Amino acid sequence: MTRNHDDDHHEHEHANHYSDMEARMRALETLLIHKGLIDPAAIEAIVDTYETKVGPRNGAAVVARSWCDPAFAKWLVRDATSAIASLGFGERHGTRMRAVFNTARVHNMIVCTLCSCYPWAVLGLPPVWYKSPAYRSRAVIDPRSVLAEFGVVLPEEKLVRVWDSTAELRYLVIPERPIGSEDMTERELAAVVSRDAMIGTALVMLQDRVR
Repeated sequence: MTRNHDDDHHEHEHANHYSDMEARMRALETLLIHKGLIDPAAIEAIVDTYETKVGPRNGAAVVARSWCDPAFAKWLVRDATSAIASLGFGERHGTRMRAVFNTARVHNMIVCTLCSCYPWAVLGLPPVWYKSPAYRSRAVIDPRSVLAEFGVVLPEEKLVRVWDSTAELRYLVIPERPIGSEDMTERELAAVVSRDAMIGTALVMLQDRVR
């Protein structure tokens, strides 16, 4: 089978899936590595830390503990920073945390309108869409439409509260515990809590249960 220049161009277009900012960051990273200013292994270690160790599993552990331990849930309400730190997770530079609880009457959602402040210690690396101008503006103006695009359609009578993170104060959504999870262990509960549920753009569903 022969190939022509159009085929190569078509494949190149599909391969170039980075945004302008991502492409610039990749180019800068490549340049710094080439000049010997950064170690690729160190970068991989940092990314792995935030994706697998400091990632959403930490926040999921906080959520699961709050579902299983009423005293811990009350501590989260009173002083989320200390409660989260008691499990070994904490933001750096003195950033405070606040836990906001979803209920049958209220659904919470997190955004950062000015930049992309994000609770890295409990949610890991922020998703690309969280940092996008479209999400940051529309989440405040029309949160129900944004939630619907994520597949979350809420009853009209349920209030949607949008919390704006800052460099000093960051938020963690505590989703509603799913019905039918009464027999699940704390570890099993943590396994069904997604990053998006802790941002408020998803619900916790039992079909997400890791078996």
